[in-house]
Amino acid sequence: MTFSRLGLLAALFVLCVLSGARLSAQSPTDLTGSWTLNRQLSQFPQEVGFSASFFPAPAAPGASTGGRGGNRGGNRGRGNAGGDDLRVPRLQTGTEEDARRVRFLTDEVRLPPDRLTIVVTPATVTITPDRGAARTVQFGRRDEDVKIGPVTAITNTSWELDHLAIVYKAETGRLLRYTYSVSQKPVQLVVDVEFVEREGGGDKVRRVYEPTPQGEPVSTPSTSTSAAPAAPGQLLLPPGAGGSAGSRPAPSVPASAAATVDQRPDAALKGLTRLGVVLEGLGADAAKCGLKEGVLETAIEKHLTDAGFRVVRDSDDDTYLYVNINTVTASAALCVSRYDVTLYSHATAKLTHTASAVPLQAELLHRGGIAGGGPAAHGDAVTKGVLEYVDQFATRMRNAGQ
Repeated sequence: MTFSRLGLLAALFVLCVLSGARLSAQSPTDLTGSWTLNRQLSQFPQEVGFSASFFPAPAAPGASTGGRGGNRGGNRGRGNAGGDDLRVPRLQTGTEEDARRVRFLTDEVRLPPDRLTIVVTPATVTITPDRGAARTVQFGRRDEDVKIGPVTAITNTSWELDHLAIVYKAETGRLLRYTYSVSQKPVQLVVDVEFVEREGGGDKVRRVYEPTPQGEPVSTPSTSTSAAPAAPGQLLLPPGAGGSAGSRPAPSVPASAAATVDQRPDAALKGLTRLGVVLEGLGADAAKCGLKEGVLETAIEKHLTDAGFRVVRDSDDDTYLYVNINTVTASAALCVSRYDVTLYSHATAKLTHTASAVPLQAELLHRGGIAGGGPAAHGDAVTKGVLEYVDQFATRMRNAGQ
């Protein structure tokens, strides 16, 4: 019995030692370096972001609380004197700043940087994407206001055993949690992103980065930091990375053809000067909610024209902007619209399972959103959301051509 107990204690001691050694093998400095996105190992879901949250509006004074009104078919009992249940579902609302922050943080997840440069000091970590602004956060700092490009987000940063955790507050009840960890065999930076919502659940995405090959340029932080930036041509590789080369092939591109393929960000947008515009989905409910096809189409055309593009209406013969809006009236007091803006083009390609080239429709850009509110303001809200996406697309197309 005594021998068994001693053996058990010895086994537990060895287990603790080995476990401690494994956990201590990772430290914040392992994140330091220049990293290149491996698209083949990363996840790119079709849709990712926060869900649309609905909450019951307050019941009117004297209203009955015995039933739930505002179902898709209309309010039950509406018109019964003294017995109306005026509660209808409504979208969770926030400030304009909240909406801008949610959009920006979500866009960062949908369009991840192809290159990350990370610099770690004893007190801070600075993360610089190849496009966009750098951000510097402090270890152990709670509720820190961090400037991220055009927005400011309340941020909490901590080192948890073997990974860096950064949590951004998008708005009340909605968080974005990033975790950065490094594996050694092979050397990879794994970035996990989780949309955390008040109701629970949320989308999750994993991105895998590899050490940037020697000789490629390194992003330089655009914000000040106590750590010295890399000298021209100097690479910041993780400890133990040596000269191992990362790969960043585009999906479905054979290695033999990689040299002839332009894999730079937004390369497919370069040279665009003429666009078709196709608007679909607007029905009777959309008209009730203040959405008029002719007015919206004219506004889209003006924004593109002002950006320097030639616009052809109702044409999908070449590269074209496709806008689809689906509107439902959840009640007489609530309109809800899902709107999607997509930039499509046409191409021919030989696929792995085809003997010859076949025509394809290529999705170059896509953004989507949801808006809800009263009929009086709904049309303007949806139009504003659509035009924001149009302007973002126009900016990226224009920048790609420079």
